[in-house]
Amino acid sequence: MKLTKKQVVFILLGGIFITNAIVAELIGGKLINFGPFLLSVGILPWPIVFVATDLINEYFGKEGVKKLTFLTTGLILYTFLMLFFAIQIPASQSSAVTDEAFGQVFGQGMWIIIASVIAFVCSQLLDAALFVFFKKKTGGKMIWLRSTGSTVISQLFDSFLVSGIAFWLTGKVSTKDYVNMAVTGYSFKLILAICLTPLIYLGHSVISKYLRE
Repeated sequence: MKLTKKQVVFILLGGIFITNAIVAELIGGKLINFGPFLLSVGILPWPIVFVATDLINEYFGKEGVKKLTFLTTGLILYTFLMLFFAIQIPASQSSAVTDEAFGQVFGQGMWIIIASVIAFVCSQLLDAALFVFFKKKTGGKMIWLRSTGSTVISQLFDSFLVSGIAFWLTGKVSTKDYVNMAVTGYSFKLILAICLTPLIYLGHSVISKYLRE
C-alpha cells in the first residue's frame, strides 16, 4: 500500500513524538544539579516533544495529538511492564550488568510511573486544546504565539504535577526542593521551547513545501 504524503508526515512526526516521550520517561528518575537548582534529567527530550506536538497539531489538529498521546501512554505503560519483568529475571553470573545496577537504573518506583503518565496525558491534551484556541484567535497567523502560548500554560501543570506526585508526595524531597525542582524544570522547558521556536517555523516550511509538491 502506497502511503500519501500526509500519512508519511504523520508517521515521521509520530515517531519523533513517541521516541522522545519514552526516552524522557526512562531517564526521568535521575536528578541533576543545574547550577544551584535541582531538576530531573528527563526534561532534556521534552523540547523535541513540544516541537513535534505543535507540528502535529498544525497539520492534523487536536484529534491527531490526542490519538498519539493515548497511543504513547499505552506504549509507556508497556515499556514499564517489560522493565518490571526484566528486573524480576535474575542476571547471569557472566552478565556485565548486575541485578542491582539494572534495578537502580530502570526500577523506577510506582509513584514516578503514575506521576509521569498523569502529567504527560494532562499536559499534552491541555497543550493541544490551547494550541487550537490560540490558532483560532489569531486567524491562523503568528505560529510563535500558539506554539509558545500553549507550552507556557501546559508545562506549568506538567512540571508541578510530575514533581509533586513522584517526589514530594512520596517524601523523597522537601517542599522547598519540590518547589525548586518544579520551578527550575518549568523555567528550563520554557526557555528551551522559546529557543526552539525557529524549529517550528522550519518544520512548518519544510512540511508545507513537501505536501505542496
